[in-house]
Amino acid sequence: MGRLAATVILPYFPPVGGAGLARSGQKIRSCHAVKDSAESVNTANHESLPERLHNVRERITRACEACGRDPGEVQLLAVSKGHSAERIQALADLGQKAFGENYLQEARDKMDRFEGRTGLEWHFIGALQSNKTRAVAERFDWVHTVDRAKIARRLDRQRPEHLPPLSVCLQVNIDDDPRKAGCQADEVFGLAETVAGLEGLRLRGLMAMPRASEEFESQRKPFRALRILYEELQARGHAVDTLSMGMSGDLEAAVTEGATLLRVGSALFGPRPAG
Repeated sequence: MGRLAATVILPYFPPVGGAGLARSGQKIRSCHAVKDSAESVNTANHESLPERLHNVRERITRACEACGRDPGEVQLLAVSKGHSAERIQALADLGQKAFGENYLQEARDKMDRFEGRTGLEWHFIGALQSNKTRAVAERFDWVHTVDRAKIARRLDRQRPEHLPPLSVCLQVNIDDDPRKAGCQADEVFGLAETVAGLEGLRLRGLMAMPRASEEFESQRKPFRALRILYEELQARGHAVDTLSMGMSGDLEAAVTEGATLLRVGSALFGPRPAG
């Protein structure tokens, strides 16, 4: 049985060094103001789930406006690890459709609760070992943590033919953090060629989790480096459309540097339950 075709829609990005980034540079002070307001949002743990979703969407909108971008270019991925299926259900009922999970068994239990509900999109964003690839290939729509060819080939072989190709982001250890997984920057292009040649996978873009920083300009630096790699992939002919970068504490910096997908957990759900 042939695989379903996928249509690639590339978002618009201002050219490097061009008018779009000039606008971004002119409005850095505004981005700092957005960052300040974001920190106050993160401390408001009494907020309800609808309020949290509204506030995160507002943060994204303000960050995009401050940097001259269209908020429609940025997708929100709700990181639901450690939170109940009931919380996911409540967020889905508010219109959130994409959910990210780190732990395979926890994710499978939740996904079973939503069997038969259409419109939800499941992203695997956790560490990916060989013994997990079959379940990820069979159950998920996306995986953000492919960092070596062996894992990519296993996902390809194990992706059921009745499903569309599995959307893949390559995880890059963008700031050489020894505690983090991910391929090195100079390995990205070879790995991209491998993934692009696998029928069961669709190369969507790059993902990174840089070191945490409270300083806005420090947050921007690794995101900028990832964007440059992403643009080089496009220049080499890869139809990538996703920059998966930015979380609750640094989403403004990520948006400023071109993020198209933000992985947000605590700002949406609040702190994870103890235990």
